[in-house]
Amino acid sequence: MGIFSYVTSLIPSAPWHFWGSVDCLLQGLVGACAVSILCNFMKVHLYIMCLNDPARQKQAEQLRSQSRLLDILHLLLLTLIYSALGPRVGALVVLEFSLRAVSMILSLNKGSQSAQLFLLCQFSLGCGVSCSLDYLHEGAPHRTWNLLLAAGLSGLIFWQTRRMYRHVGVMYQLHSGERYCGVCLSLLATWRDIPAVLCRALKVAFLVSDLAAVMVINRDFLSTSEAVRFWTPLTICYTLLVIYMQEEQQQNPSEQMAYQTVFVRMGGLLILMMTVGRWADILHIMISLVGEMWCLISAGVMLDICREQDFAQRFSNPRTPSPFSTAAARSAARTGAS
Repeated sequence: MGIFSYVTSLIPSAPWHFWGSVDCLLQGLVGACAVSILCNFMKVHLYIMCLNDPARQKQAEQLRSQSRLLDILHLLLLTLIYSALGPRVGALVVLEFSLRAVSMILSLNKGSQSAQLFLLCQFSLGCGVSCSLDYLHEGAPHRTWNLLLAAGLSGLIFWQTRRMYRHVGVMYQLHSGERYCGVCLSLLATWRDIPAVLCRALKVAFLVSDLAAVMVINRDFLSTSEAVRFWTPLTICYTLLVIYMQEEQQQNPSEQMAYQTVFVRMGGLLILMMTVGRWADILHIMISLVGEMWCLISAGVMLDICREQDFAQRFSNPRTPSPFSTAAARSAARTGAS
């Protein structure tokens, strides 16, 4: 107890900006872990789906052969980006994606879902987690310790999901055929449910993030008139961007269009912040652009697979319940036959 009291007595004497930087780093780490966990689950699902389709063996090999070093680099780079990204711009990114996601879902056939949304939301998910932590821990007496606990738990989940994906990539074909590995047998029975589980988790995450984002933005305004002068052009800008991107995405759902959408969104947000924002917001938008591009590049193989699924879903029966239904039905038929 004496040593602990001595150590804690030194904490207030440390510079405040040091502990602020530590808090930002921990928030960024939690956000990066959330993105990596989402990617690991999607890799598991898409890998098993490709294995069950003889025409997608090459894509399955591409997913399996991704470097372990790239996964760690992905986590570290996203941690730095989220740590440097201000909560104000992070909140704007979350709100913009939520509006775009709702528009995309409403434009789809009833009962269907877009496979690409699970990957297009990567950067926005990390921004939402970081923004929520910033708001929920504002003024907390033990903010750093709470964030340290959150970072430890999220890091543990990331490590376990990464181990699961590596195990599936190496042993799934053998273990699912021999039927003696618990992990592989569980995935053999439940891998089709991964998108539905992720969808529910993302709905909760973005609901909390949207509420926190609105509060983070409004805390900078001293009066209602200032808030109205900010929210009015922001709403108009976001509405026009969503309409434009939705039409372009439906007409040309290609890889080039995905990158073009990022530049259009960030360009519109940059012009808006130059009008009603701050100079620091402009720098943070540039950081957001780097983060968005990095997430798209790192998920390139998965996006190609999901884009093909969405394209097939678009021209298939409108009553098809899921973009993964074709591969799921094929796998179910094989399982029943065996």
